Order: sequence, then structure tokens, then C-alpha cells
Amino acid sequence: MTPEELLKAMFQAGVEAALPQLCVPAHLPRRPKGRTIIIGAGKASGAMAKALEDSWDGPLEGLVVTRYGYRLPTERLEVVEAAHPVPDAAGREAAKRIHELVQGLTEDDLVLCLISGGGSALLAMPAEGISLEDKQAVNKALLASGATISEMNTVRKHLSAIKGGRLARAAYPAQIVSLMISDVPGDDASIIASGPTVPDPSTNADARGIVEKYRIDLPGAVSRVLETIEETPKPGDPCFERVENVMIATPQASLEAAAAVARAAGVTPVILGDSIEGESRDVGLVHAGIARQCAMRGQPQEPPCVLISGGETTITLKGDGKGGPNTEFLLSLAIALDGMDNIYALAGDTDGVDGSEDNAGALIYPDTLKRAEAAGISPKVMLANNDPYTFFKGVGDLLETGPTMTNVNDLRCIFITQKA
Repeated sequence: MTPEELLKAMFQAGVEAALPQLCVPAHLPRRPKGRTIIIGAGKASGAMAKALEDSWDGPLEGLVVTRYGYRLPTERLEVVEAAHPVPDAAGREAAKRIHELVQGLTEDDLVLCLISGGGSALLAMPAEGISLEDKQAVNKALLASGATISEMNTVRKHLSAIKGGRLARAAYPAQIVSLMISDVPGDDASIIASGPTVPDPSTNADARGIVEKYRIDLPGAVSRVLETIEETPKPGDPCFERVENVMIATPQASLEAAAAVARAAGVTPVILGDSIEGESRDVGLVHAGIARQCAMRGQPQEPPCVLISGGETTITLKGDGKGGPNTEFLLSLAIALDGMDNIYALAGDTDGVDGSEDNAGALIYPDTLKRAEAAGISPKVMLANNDPYTFFKGVGDLLETGPTMTNVNDLRCIFITQKA
């Protein structure tokens, strides 16, 4: 198996460990006495709806919203598509309909929620007084600011009529079971899709603090909402008494699946962590340092070994290029390694889309920089302009998988084949 084949096999194993058809059936609750209402939001929710429909032996009704291109055919459940990462009118209408579906229920009814990463943008029901255009402006500013996913979703919760536990409040007193595929560091249920069925420990003041930290210019209506005294439902609120939030797939499980592939190939895996955050280019520098230490000193592991990590890095946009966190990480890594022999790497988003482009991520090889130089492409100029997509497209090293129908965040693998 070549280094490229091993890295791609590891990535595929990480994706497959989180596929809804494997994860959903084992966690389905018992049929209720009353109605079963299915709702959901996220990049994996379309596939989750299909897996649920194939496994459920009773009556079903409901609505799920997923990203454009991520819908799978269903017979009993309605699946609609909307925009991500910036919400659109389709997401707003879907969120309104979902909110209406869960109202007026009884204790005998079950609301089965299918929640995955991406739900924050897809479940776009602005709080009263805020327009969709306001939400779009805030989302764009947050995405460009360098804020972490936890920080972004803290702000989003407090600008929503359905997230931050408000869906649970609307569905009370029905039983609620939320099946969650985690895409956030630490698997914090209150952050995944901004926690529509989870108590929210954050406050409006916390959201205002994040806005001030990143110097985000808010529309007037948004500022007024964040200054109000109305809060999201907090821990201990009665609306959560009959809510069960179940984690059915996690980044850590995908890292372990990738590690198993390496181990089977005779390569020692070293999992660095499943919740690594920070600026993508900075994380690339740190990973390069660890890879160099393995190659030159045999620490923390003698080659052949592969460094594996997950989490969600961020980009503070300063240029006008194209790309996402994984390609920016890899470009920074390649520059720092400076063509070092015997080191290969892959980084990709397990949902199949890195940022807003059509690739999951990319790969780097010992000769990546030489090939770029031969093609007249400057890696440092590309990195300064936040243009890693153009760089990797130019050298032909993009990782293109198409929609994977799941989402457990980023998977990074650095393969050191032998000592330098």
C-alpha cells in the first residue's frame, strides 16, 4: 500500500465509522403510545432520516432539513434542502415548519430528533425582530472572524427562535429523543447544531462578549435582541424533564477507526487529540514540528508512524482567496516541512466539503512544493491570500469525495514513513 493509498483508506474508515445507516438503528427508542414526529437538521440528517425510515416499524411523520446535495430518497418522511454555511429562505421556512410540527403534542407523543453538524445554519428561524438578512450578515461575519465553533454557535443560539433549547420548550410535554452526530470539539451537545433540545448554559451577555471580542459590526435589530432580558432555557428548566440527548457518532470514534487501518498496515498510529482548535495555519505549524521530531528523533514515536488528529480549526480571513480549514492547514504544514523527505499528509472534512468549495480537503507529498514551483505557484503568497484551494488545485492534489452524508468534523493524518 502506497502512502497515498494508506492515507485515503484511513480517511474513508473515519467517514464510514460515522455513517448514519450504521449508527442510527442501534439507538432507536421504543414506539410511543401516541404519535411519532420526526424532525432533524444537519449535513447528516438526510441520511439519518433514510436510516430511520428503513428501521422503524411503526407510523412516521415529519420533516428534516439538510444541505443542498445531501438529500437521500425517503417515502414517509419529507426531506428538504437549504443553504450552508450561510442560511437562506429555504432553511428559514423549514425551521418554521419544524417548529409548528412539535407544538400541541401530549405526554404520549414522541419527538425523535435527528441532529448533526451544520444544523445551526440549516435550522434558520430568526428570533422575533431579526430578519433573515440580519442572520446572514452575522453568519458571514462570524465565519470570517476566526471565532471557534463554540463561540459562533453561542451567538447563533441567542439570535434564534428554535435553537438553544427552544425546540424542547416548544415540544413540551412530549417525550424527546435526540440522536446526535457530533462535529464539535469535546462533543458538547449544547453546541452541536446550536443545541435545539439541550439546556443552554450560555447567556446573552456571553454572546455580546464574543461579538465584542471579534469586533463584529451587528445590525441594529441584532444588537437590540442581545440586549433583551429574554434568555434561552437553562439547565433545570422543566421543559427538559423528558428529553434524552444521545451521541451516536463522534470524532474520536472516527479517529480510532482511522488508527485501526494504520495499525493493520503495520504503521503505528499516534492520536494527538479529537478536539484540536485554533487558527488552521498555526495548527499546521505545530503538527509540522511534531512530525519533524518523529522523523529526526523518533519521538514521540519511531517511524513508520502516522499522526492523527481531529477537531475544528478556524481561519481569520485577510485575503480574498478560496479554500477551507483543511487546505489552509495543509498548505501551512507543507511550507513548514519544506519538502522534507518521507512525510505525507491528508486533511479533510468528513462531510466532504472543506469550507465552501467542492473538495473535502487535499494531500501533500515530499515533492509538493517542488511541483508548485515548477508550475509557477507560490505557496507563501497563496497562504497569505487565504487561497489554499487554488494552490492544491494547481498542483493536482485536491481530495474530492463528494457528499459523504455524515459529519464528524475534520480528520488529519500525517504519515512519517521512515527516519530522516
